[in-house]
Parts: sequence; structure tokens; C-alpha cells
Amino acid sequence: MLRGVDLELRASALVRVEGTNGSGKSTLLRLLAGIDAPTEGRITGRPRTAYVPERFPAALPFTATGYLTHLGRIQGLSRRTAQARATEWLERFGAAGHARTPLAELSKGTSQKVAVAQALLAEPELLVLDEAWTGLDTVAREEFDRAVAERVTAGATVVFVDHDPRRLAGAVDAAYAVDGGALVRSAGATGASLATGASGDAAEQGPRVRIVAAGPPGAPVPAGLPGAPAHEAGPDGSTLLTVAAVYSDALLTALLTSRPPWHIRQLRETEAATTTSTTTRHATP
Repeated sequence: MLRGVDLELRASALVRVEGTNGSGKSTLLRLLAGIDAPTEGRITGRPRTAYVPERFPAALPFTATGYLTHLGRIQGLSRRTAQARATEWLERFGAAGHARTPLAELSKGTSQKVAVAQALLAEPELLVLDEAWTGLDTVAREEFDRAVAERVTAGATVVFVDHDPRRLAGAVDAAYAVDGGALVRSAGATGASLATGASGDAAEQGPRVRIVAAGPPGAPVPAGLPGAPAHEAGPDGSTLLTVAAVYSDALLTALLTSRPPWHIRQLRETEAATTTSTTTRHATP
């Protein structure tokens, strides 16, 4: 049972919820997702919301694509758009080969890929994830991390629970713990916001990527870059940008597609015992 919970979620934020088994984490997430209603108090201002539980009810009379298309239609997408996005997400999670497989015949891992895909179809403004990475293979987990970063970059709020303390550690804006029925700030959580460029312990954990980029002479660093990277002057007129690794793909895309485009001279992951790789990338004319 939760008591006295007072939580305000802002846009463009990644929020982690922690706690022991049975502490009420899932109850909190179900309240946020609108699945359960509070017996006292109220929840206001809920935006367009999607939810992924730890266990997906796979015994439904649909194929994978049929289910995703059906959910997309319920969320207001046209049939054509829903089918296109269903195909896109199944491909991204490595489940395209099961597009026409009945849900009841899918493995647990593939079922979870479908569960994650349905939550991302309509680009929710609030994404609630309860152990949603459970059952996913390594490649799908990494792809899911990128998808979460994309939603935050697009202005959405993501609230998640995961048993792995390293999950999205370098990108978390705020962390809370459910303890004794109350919601409290986790030890070490600073509420730092990558979306606004603030710094703090929460933003410094986990793998980070340094990008050496060069723009046109005298051009400022583009505003509103994904992950709000820290930046400083680099050699030969370049700029050194540092961002949580989960945001690196989105940051590269933003730099390469900015007008005028920036050129990427080097990428380097900055964490103990990591491998350094160098590459040069240019925008397509």
C-alpha cells in the first residue's frame, strides 16, 4: 500500500523507480499508467500513455502484426500507419520473422518484443515500463535503450523499473525508491536533467561517448541537441561533445542533419576498460 505519494513528472525526463520486491513499485507504475486508480487523492494531467508489464498476456487471438496493428488503431493511428509502424518495430527488435506467427506460439522473449513494440507504436508522451527488458536478448535490450532515449529526446516522460542497476544509468534524470509505502528520493539521486544540460551524479554514471565534431567556421553548437551534451573547444577548431552513450546515435544524427551539417571526426567511449574507435562521418549532400 502506498501512502502520501506526491510526485510531479516533467516532460523530457527519464525517471527510475527502485525498491525491494513487494514494496509497491508495480502499484505505483500501474497508477501512473492509469490501469489502477488511487483510493485516495488524485492523478492529474495524464498525457497519452503506454505501459509495458513484466509479463505479456500472449494468449490472444492475433498474429504479432495483427495485434500491433489492432493496438495502433485503438491508439488513433490509421490502419496503414499502424501496419507500417508494426513492421518497423518488429524489424528493429529482430522479430520480423515472427510477424505472422500467432501470439500464443511465440517464445517469451519474442512475446516481450511485441509487448515493447505496442507501447512505442503511437509515440506516447508518458511511457511506463515495469521490468520491460525482462526476457529480451542483448541486441533487443540495446535497441530498447535507444528507443527510450528517442522518446525522451522527443519530449516524452519515461518512468521505469528494472532489476539491473546499470540500466540507463548514464541517462537517468531522477531516481526514487518505494520504501515502507512511501516514495523517497534514492540515495545519490540528484534530479539532474540531461534535457536541460544540468549536471550531477545521476548524469555521470554509466557509459558515455565523446564525439569530436567540426562545424562551419564560427558556427555555434546547434541548440537542443539530444541528451544535452556537455561541450568544449577541441583541437583544430573542432568541438568535443560528451553525452550518455544511450543518446549517442540520436546526437550523431542531429549533428549530421543540422543546417549547415557538422562533420564527425572521432567517437570515443569513456568508461574503464572500454575500446576506443575512430571514424569520420560526413552528411550526405
